[in-house]
Amino acid sequence: MKKVLILEDEVSIRSFIVINLQRAGYEAIEAGTGAEALAQLQRNPDIGVAILDIMLPDIDGFEVCRTIRTTNKQIGIIMLTARTQEMDKVTGLMTGADDYVTKPFSPAELTARIDALYRRLGGENAVEQTEINQGPFLLNTRNRTLEKNGQRIKLTQVEYAIMKLFMSNPGRALSREEILSTVWGRDYDGELKIVDVNIRRLRIKIEDDTANPIYLTTVWGFGYKWGA
Repeated sequence: MKKVLILEDEVSIRSFIVINLQRAGYEAIEAGTGAEALAQLQRNPDIGVAILDIMLPDIDGFEVCRTIRTTNKQIGIIMLTARTQEMDKVTGLMTGADDYVTKPFSPAELTARIDALYRRLGGENAVEQTEINQGPFLLNTRNRTLEKNGQRIKLTQVEYAIMKLFMSNPGRALSREEILSTVWGRDYDGELKIVDVNIRRLRIKIEDDTANPIYLTTVWGFGYKWGA
């Protein structure tokens, strides 16, 4: 059974999430503090998706996310917050989260986001190319890895999916809507800003100068283009 970690200090909300995930066929692993969540991940290394509340009694969800990402690039992470400020969403994504859900939310919405992350963890059923080699970059679609000048760049599953999309379409301008639909799924009802934040995060990892990107370039008023 696929495992999902729920880090939420409010018992009523956590129980609500657990019940609905169990109905959807997931095994729910509960945690009420950041320290407990990290311990649960140690005990359950096969957890595929983690849902992290931001406001916690010990360390905040951002710090938990950062800590997870130092050792685990593969797990899907969804930030859960009651706050609607723009910077909370951006901060969550920049610390390594793949998605965010704002309270109040519907069980169907949260389950759909988890389903989408698990689909990406499963990888492609059929791979046309084992390797895509462009400029200094080598994308291995079998191992789901990226190298630049022979050096491995650690990517989350969402970042890998974005890089595969761009490197499979060199020189083609891709709209934000197309990127969102391809990477997050056609049924994703989140905001387009998640694309921009992930592009910003990728540029930090792959560009020599993030202020003057030459690989992931902006097509103003439309989207982005791969130029390696």
